[in-house]
Amino acid sequence: MRGFGVGRFGIGLALALACAAGSARAEISDNVVRVGVLNDISGIFQDTNGMGSVEAARMAAEDFNGGGKGIKVEIVYADHQNKADIGSAIARKWLDVEGVDAIVDVPNSAVGLAINTVLRDSRMTFLASSTASSDLTGKACSPNTIQWVNDAWATGNTTAAAMMQRGGKDWYFVTVDYALGKGIEAEATNYIEKHGGKVLGSSKHPLGTSDFASFLLQAQNSKAKVIGLANAGGDTINAVKQAAEFGIQEGGQTMVAFLLFVNDVHGMGLKVAQGLQLLEAFYWDMNDDTRAFAKRFAARPGMNGKMPSGNQAGVYASTLAYLNAVAATGSDDAKVVVPQMKTFKGKDKLFGDTTIRQDGRVIHPMYLFEVKKPEESKYPYDYYKLIATIPADQAFRPIADGGCALVK
Repeated sequence: MRGFGVGRFGIGLALALACAAGSARAEISDNVVRVGVLNDISGIFQDTNGMGSVEAARMAAEDFNGGGKGIKVEIVYADHQNKADIGSAIARKWLDVEGVDAIVDVPNSAVGLAINTVLRDSRMTFLASSTASSDLTGKACSPNTIQWVNDAWATGNTTAAAMMQRGGKDWYFVTVDYALGKGIEAEATNYIEKHGGKVLGSSKHPLGTSDFASFLLQAQNSKAKVIGLANAGGDTINAVKQAAEFGIQEGGQTMVAFLLFVNDVHGMGLKVAQGLQLLEAFYWDMNDDTRAFAKRFAARPGMNGKMPSGNQAGVYASTLAYLNAVAATGSDDAKVVVPQMKTFKGKDKLFGDTTIRQDGRVIHPMYLFEVKKPEESKYPYDYYKLIATIPADQAFRPIADGGCALVK
């Protein structure tokens, strides 16, 4: 399924730009830059990603507006259904048949790692703006891949550090049983144990679990000070709702959601979500730039006033950064575009002070939030209060520790 082209110019302006853009267009395949949004449109990530990510990519293409060179952009999209084989098949078709030049989004680490393998050393760029596996900048790093927003190292280490500073020494994990959850739990456990804390236990659950009763009772009975939810999307929502029924937080235990987004909080409501601790790279109500973007996003077709998640903001930011690199180089080949992207160092309107490292990791600040009580919220989607800001140079794994072959 394809979106629309952008960068439409009048005939006179197009002729005037023809000479200037000629050399660039000669290196742009099919004279069109195609960006494929690959995500979960109908499953547990449909609210945090889904069609909202498609609209975010379209917004980036519109704002790019041809890059001053009349470059045409087309947004296409597909549903990977949270299955690595389906995601890989779509990527191969986009690469071999449909002329797609970059893939963006890709929540679900198993799918993201599969896409990373398919695109390695091809001409396609992988903008892994929602793939949380730290392996993308570690043992599986690729010269074709840029990883935006969040990852398991940042989520595990930075969240654990922030909670331990507030007295959370004893932990119990409720973890989704695939790459994302296992990675987050492993990173957090490593930090906790190295800094004098204890992990009292862990329960693993399948993706798409509806009944968390047994897992939450084990967590409650462990008497751990902190219960860490190493899952995402609908799984996190279901776990938090059922934890509220059990009165877990009223009993003195603190719940931390490692990958929670504003859409998730909206879905469960403040009465249920209040007091949750979470780490985010983006919050729509941080400053004038994030609010302006969110207002535009909420007015897009099908959004019905919804505020963007951090993942959807990441789709916008990474797509626009990619398109700007295409304009700068006159090429949509990953071997040219990705090195150009890695030269960026400056302020991103949505993510603040930003650098793109040689291992493909995009470095930006991270924020620890607490979900507000219902009476503290003053307007729609006014859900977070800022607890701590983690500077960019502390929020992500040091480049020397990743084991990435791209780092000399």
